[in-house]
Amino acid sequence: MDLLDRLLEHDRWATEQLLDLSRGLTDAELDQPFDIGHRTLRATFEHVIFNVAFWTALMTEQPVDAQRDDRSLAALIDRHERSFVAFAILSRQFRDEQRLEDTYVDHYAARKTFGGTILQVILHNAEHRTEALHILERLGVSDLPEIDHGLWDYETLATSESGQSRPEEG
Repeated sequence: MDLLDRLLEHDRWATEQLLDLSRGLTDAELDQPFDIGHRTLRATFEHVIFNVAFWTALMTEQPVDAQRDDRSLAALIDRHERSFVAFAILSRQFRDEQRLEDTYVDHYAARKTFGGTILQVILHNAEHRTEALHILERLGVSDLPEIDHGLWDYETLATSESGQSRPEEG
């Protein structure tokens, strides 16, 4: 597994952990305002998921799908899965074609590299996951998971050494 695969798989896994943990929350809890980030857990998830789809669309010169009619957690989980799969496939394609340093024009007419954008999306997600964890803690959710790369790496290695499928191969 190369560095890009590690970053992508950890990013996917970490966001899935928080979305899954949120399944037991009520709509009122998902929409309870806090003085951090995008104010609510639902809005934070929406922002992260939309940005993955947004930057994927920009890099492929496709229209941005801003559809957000269904704000349910189930719909967010589905959108995360679909948008992240497309993002990961595109990221690996750029790597495999050695195009990470190639550029495109973003929505502000600024030139950006594919590799820089991929890294920005992953780091952006990590920042917002920290906010989501903080909101979950303030909502009183117990047993919050460790979602850092070190734990993911440890669990991935332990899984592969035990002969089971690696989490990303699941």
